[in-house]
Amino acid sequence: MSLTLKQLRYFIAAAETGQISHAAMEMNISQSAVTAAIQGLEATLGVKLLSRGAQGVAVTPEGARFLARARGIMAAVEDATRSPLGEETRVTGRLRLGLTYTVAGYFMARHYAAFRRSYPGITLEMSEQPRAAIENALVTGGLDLAVMLTSNLANHDDLDAETLFRSRRRLWLPSDHPLLALPQVSLHDVVRQPYVMLTVDEASRTAGRYWDHYGLVPQIAFATSSVEAVRSMVAAGMGVTILSDMVYRPWSLEGQRIEQRVTVEPVPSMDVGLTWARNRPLSGLAQVFRAFLSLTLGSGG
Repeated sequence: MSLTLKQLRYFIAAAETGQISHAAMEMNISQSAVTAAIQGLEATLGVKLLSRGAQGVAVTPEGARFLARARGIMAAVEDATRSPLGEETRVTGRLRLGLTYTVAGYFMARHYAAFRRSYPGITLEMSEQPRAAIENALVTGGLDLAVMLTSNLANHDDLDAETLFRSRRRLWLPSDHPLLALPQVSLHDVVRQPYVMLTVDEASRTAGRYWDHYGLVPQIAFATSSVEAVRSMVAAGMGVTILSDMVYRPWSLEGQRIEQRVTVEPVPSMDVGLTWARNRPLSGLAQVFRAFLSLTLGSGG
């Protein structure tokens, strides 16, 4: 096996934060993904990089030596990514970028900052809009490009899309929920529980598709457009929900624990990517932004 940039990134985050959970929050992924990546890295290297204890994780002597090398590798990758199109890093202009709610809140901020460092001459004019409004603005020329949930795209005739990554949807439960004691959890188990439904970014419509596919109807105890409200309600035991790893955090605002489980039945992922008008070629600025995101995410960003 060969090591990957994703493994290095997750190891550095865990080493620097001292907590797998904090590293997962920082990277917008699940704790299990961080743990699996680090275990894979340790297996590849044949050494223990982190020691695990009640207070979190600590770097071993071998881990400390490798941490310096890992930082050097990631610095080199960042330098290469920072100039993906060579001389075009000096290009100037304005790029009108549409964002859907989830992308704006849970994805775009860190990539915006990195893009601005790499291309200070490009002004990103970002606007958060509903999916339908973004699709219309792309077709009519009001937007140059959009970062949105490509899994929700409706106008496939007039728009092209490129999915950059897929975020798995899993069941969220409070830490003392009886379903956690089951060896596996099915949607038939979930449907018997009070359900907290997220409505923003057409989440309820998306959920309806897979519930309908299995002929099930969740018992909706509360519907809200706030991810934080869903998080707090699930942690407090008011119900369960199924949401993507991109918006998952292991703790509510009140400090209560939230657990995750994969359901027996496959649930479609939440896909994030770029969308643009099919009848209008991407501008040079849009191509720069597209290349930047593709390279950044391709290197484990």
